[in-house]
Amino acid sequence: MINTDDGQFLVKLARSAIETYLNDGRIINVPQDINPHLKEERGVFVTLHRDGELRGCIGFPEPIKPLTEAVIEVAIGAATGDPRFPRVTPDEMKLIQVEVSVLTKPVLMSVQKPIDYLKKIKLGEDGLIVEMGVYRGLLLPQVPVEWKWDTEEFLANTCMKAGLSPDCWLQDGVKIYSFQSQIFNE
Repeated sequence: MINTDDGQFLVKLARSAIETYLNDGRIINVPQDINPHLKEERGVFVTLHRDGELRGCIGFPEPIKPLTEAVIEVAIGAATGDPRFPRVTPDEMKLIQVEVSVLTKPVLMSVQKPIDYLKKIKLGEDGLIVEMGVYRGLLLPQVPVEWKWDTEEFLANTCMKAGLSPDCWLQDGVKIYSFQSQIFNE
């Protein structure tokens, strides 16, 4: 678990990484004097909002990099590399709210039959990854709450995020992973 102070540090780190990159074209260094658990490998997403609307979101679902290193990289990616949005400008950063979601390791969900996912997924707690062959889509735990989706809509939208049909979660060969996240924002 990440405490509130460390969570706010990560949010400030994300903002600093974006602003430095947008203004100076350089990637900031990982701070040296940080809590050792912030150097552990963790999955993380940085989400940018402007006027309550999504403005960018990039992340690592798997724990493949030390957390602070990952935050710097995905923060810059959220501002400059989300293909759904134009690049954030330096002036626009004054209007952007930064959110950091630190993830638990995804766990493959096991059910007797696919319809059982509807009872197993906890809305507002579980994030989902839907995987079928080379297709993979992820939605964070806060997304169905923000959009007021029920569990079936959450599954359908995660399937569509993977580029699959909305009901793919009912098919054989589809893997569904769940994870949780701690959310910190400005």
